[in-house]
Amino acid sequence: MAINVDTVYKTVLLILNKEQRGYMTPDEFNKTATQVQLDIFEQYFDDINQQLRVPQTDYDYADRQMNIDEKISIFKTEGNCTYNSGKFNLPTTDTDGNTVIYNGSEPIDGQVSFYRLGTPVYTPNVGFPIELQRLQRNDFYNIERSPLTASTKDFPTFLYENNKIIIRPVSIVSGVSTSFVRKPKNVVWGYQLGNLGQYVYDPNPASSTQIELNASEQVEVITRILLYSGVIVRDPQIIQVAASEIQQNEINQKS
Repeated sequence: MAINVDTVYKTVLLILNKEQRGYMTPDEFNKTATQVQLDIFEQYFDDINQQLRVPQTDYDYADRQMNIDEKISIFKTEGNCTYNSGKFNLPTTDTDGNTVIYNGSEPIDGQVSFYRLGTPVYTPNVGFPIELQRLQRNDFYNIERSPLTASTKDFPTFLYENNKIIIRPVSIVSGVSTSFVRKPKNVVWGYQLGNLGQYVYDPNPASSTQIELNASEQVEVITRILLYSGVIVRDPQIIQVAASEIQQNEINQKS
């Protein structure tokens, strides 16, 4: 469940205006919220790597690894890879029919932006899907020199470089798909001008884009936006309070 962008914006404005500390325009909010969403999203991968090193509880809803993975799962998707001149290109569309872009430009309607490769899979004409084993360049080439260690269709390997997947054995030229993580879409608080020239929220999906993070992140999103807004309105007190709250939240999550 996404976080309602209107709720977040109005909460931020309420806190800022409560003591006449300034105002954040829709454009400033959109840019700030987009950056905050990306900050939190990218932190997930460091957090889950850290949690892999510590014991986890078996208590329902308290397993931190599973909770972080659940937050990332919003952005997980997959698609088919196409063979071309000895290499497989990454998916051009995902299973939801969205066009996948790789050039760093911002996605528009019907597009998703590739972020990180997941698990490539080979599906033979007969049999079950087989997960490909990822190797580094030195291992990938050295392992093929010996008949005892060379890859087979039952135990295929791959090298991932420059958004291309190179698979061994070379006899695999089709039936390859991969999961991947996409980037969050830019946050947009869309609006129309009211009779008095005021900004009026436009909930139409063509005008507004919700914050795609898990609903449990709403407080974190608002706090981080306030941190940035303190810079925008030049209020050191907002910066100090928001930074302290963020630091405490991080300590609680990792302790």
